[in-house]
Amino acid sequence: MNKTAIKNFAVWARRKLISEITYKAGLIGINDKGISQPLSISTGNIQFFDIGTGNPNEISDHEIKQRNALVKRIKEKESTSDYKTAFQFVIEEVAYTWFNRLIAIRFMEVNDYLPSRIRVLSSEIPEKSEPDMVTTPFDTDMEFSAYESDQILQLKQVNKLDELFRMLFIKQCNKLNEVLPMLFEKTADYTELLLTISFTDSDGIVSHLVNDIEEEDFTEAVEIIGWMYQYYNTEPKSEVFSLLKEKIKITKERIPAATQLFTPDWIVRYMVENSLGRLWYEGHPNDNLKSEWKYYIDETEQEEIVKKELEKIRKEYTDFSLEEIKFIDPCMGSGHILVYAFDVLMQIYQSQGYTQRDAASAIVENNLYGLDIDDRAYQLTYFAVMMKARKYDRRFLMRGCTPKLFSIKESNDINKSHLQYFGHSLIQKERNIVVQQMECLLDSFYDAKEYGSILNIDNCNWELLRYFIEDFQIRGQISLESIDAEDSQEKLREIIAIGEAMAQKYDVVVTNPPYMGSSGMGLKLSKYVKKFYPDSKSDFFSVFIERCAKYTKINGYYSMITQPSFLALSSFEKLREKMFGNCS
Repeated sequence: MNKTAIKNFAVWARRKLISEITYKAGLIGINDKGISQPLSISTGNIQFFDIGTGNPNEISDHEIKQRNALVKRIKEKESTSDYKTAFQFVIEEVAYTWFNRLIAIRFMEVNDYLPSRIRVLSSEIPEKSEPDMVTTPFDTDMEFSAYESDQILQLKQVNKLDELFRMLFIKQCNKLNEVLPMLFEKTADYTELLLTISFTDSDGIVSHLVNDIEEEDFTEAVEIIGWMYQYYNTEPKSEVFSLLKEKIKITKERIPAATQLFTPDWIVRYMVENSLGRLWYEGHPNDNLKSEWKYYIDETEQEEIVKKELEKIRKEYTDFSLEEIKFIDPCMGSGHILVYAFDVLMQIYQSQGYTQRDAASAIVENNLYGLDIDDRAYQLTYFAVMMKARKYDRRFLMRGCTPKLFSIKESNDINKSHLQYFGHSLIQKERNIVVQQMECLLDSFYDAKEYGSILNIDNCNWELLRYFIEDFQIRGQISLESIDAEDSQEKLREIIAIGEAMAQKYDVVVTNPPYMGSSGMGLKLSKYVKKFYPDSKSDFFSVFIERCAKYTKINGYYSMITQPSFLALSSFEKLREKMFGNCS
C-alpha cells in the first residue's frame, strides 16, 4: 500500500473540496462574511445573486429550497458559536460528506461491489477516461423518469458531460441509500447544491483519485479507508496542536481531529487476538484456530492457586453462546479494530460449522458494537464493516442488516414537551416511569459530543422505552407546540439505541483511546471528568481506562493502547490502587 500517495491525495483533496464548495456557496450569496439576500429582481421561482460580474448568478425551484436548507444549517450552528465558525463548520461538513462518498464508491467499483456492476468514477477499459456510468447510464441499476431520460440524452448531445456526470453521481448516491443508508443519506439538500466534481478536469478530485492511487491499494484491504480518514485530518490536527501551544482549549468540534489516530495493523491484531481470541479459545480450545492468530501469546506458567481460579473462570467461557458474545470499540474511529474483530469472529464461526454467509449476518446483527463522537468516523466504520461482510457474502447488502454502530448524538435540540405525544396506550404508572427515564436520558445526552463514550448512562427499561416512542399520536389539531414532533421521534429513537449500547456490559472491550491532557480539555469536559473520574482525570486516555473497565463484564477482557506513564506517575496513584489494589 502506497501510503505516501494516499496521504498526498487525502490532504490535497480536503483543500480542493473546501475551496470549490466555498466558491460554490459564494455564487449563491453565502460566504464567511455573511449571508446575502437575493437581488430585488428575484421572484418566487427564481433567485438572483450579485457575484461581482456583469451578470448575476441565478438558481431556481428545488435549488432555492436547497439554499434555504443551507442557510438554516449555518444558523443552527451559529446559535452555539459565531457566524464565521458556523460557516466554516458547515463547509467542512459538506466537504467530508462528498469525500466519504467518493472514497466509498471508488472502493466499491474497484472491488466490483456496486450492485449495478457499472463503474461510476472510472472505466473497465484502462485507456478510457470517460466513466462507464456516463457512457452507458441506462445499463446501471438506476431508474430514470421520462424527464431525466430526456435530460441525459440532451446533455450528451450538447457534450455537457460534467453536468451529466454530476447528475448521475448524485443519482447513484441516492440509489446506494437502499443498501448503505447510513453513509449514502438522501442528498436532495444543500450538499447536492454545493457539489462541484468533474471527471474531465485533469486536476480535479476524481482524476487524482482514479490516477494517483493504485487500484491494488483498494483491493488489498478495507484498511485503506482508515488511512484516508487519518490523512484527511492531517491539517486539522496540526491546527489543533497549534492552538494547544497557545493554551487554547479544544472545543468539541475539534476533539476528533486532535485525538483520532489510525491504529497500525499489528497492534490491532495483537489486542484482538489476545482478548476476543483468548476469550473463545480458553473455553473452546482449538489449536488449528489458534494457529491463525500470529500475535496470540500463550499464558505463562502460573502458581497453583492462580491456576485453580483461572479454571473456574474458563469453565464460564465454555458456556458462551457464540452469537451472544458482545464486542465493543467505544472509540472506533474509522473501524480498524472492529474490522479485524470481524475476521476473528468469522474464523470462530467457521470453526463451529457456520457458513461464511450465515456468519457474516450473525456477526453484524449480534456481536459487534462501536461508538464515536465523530460523524465522519461513524460513516467510515459503518462502510468498512459492511464491506467486510460483503466480502464474505456477495448478497449481504441486500439483506437489510444494520450494524450496531453509533455516532453519539446530543439531545440539545430535542423538545421535551413532545414527550406528551408518546405512550398513550401505557397505563399511567408505566407511562410516568418511562417519561422519567426518557427525561433522564435527555439530560445525560445534553452536550454529549463533549464527553463521548465516557458518559455514564443508567440502565433503563429499553424495551419499554422503544414501545413508548413508537406509540406516537398527536391528539386534536396540530399546534405550534406539536410542530417537529415527528423529527423528535426519530431523534429519540437514536438516543435510546445509543443509550442502551452505552449502558450495557460487554464480554470484550478493545480500543485505542484518545490522548488529551487535562490542560487541553474544554471547560465542560474538564468539569465532567473531575466529577465522575477523579482518580483518572489527568488525561483522557486514563479516563478511558476507568470507563472501559465499567463497560466490561466480570471476567471479560478489555485491551487498550495506553501511555506507560499511568504506571508510575503520582497523579495516577489512585487509579492504580483502584485497578490493582485487590490483585495482591
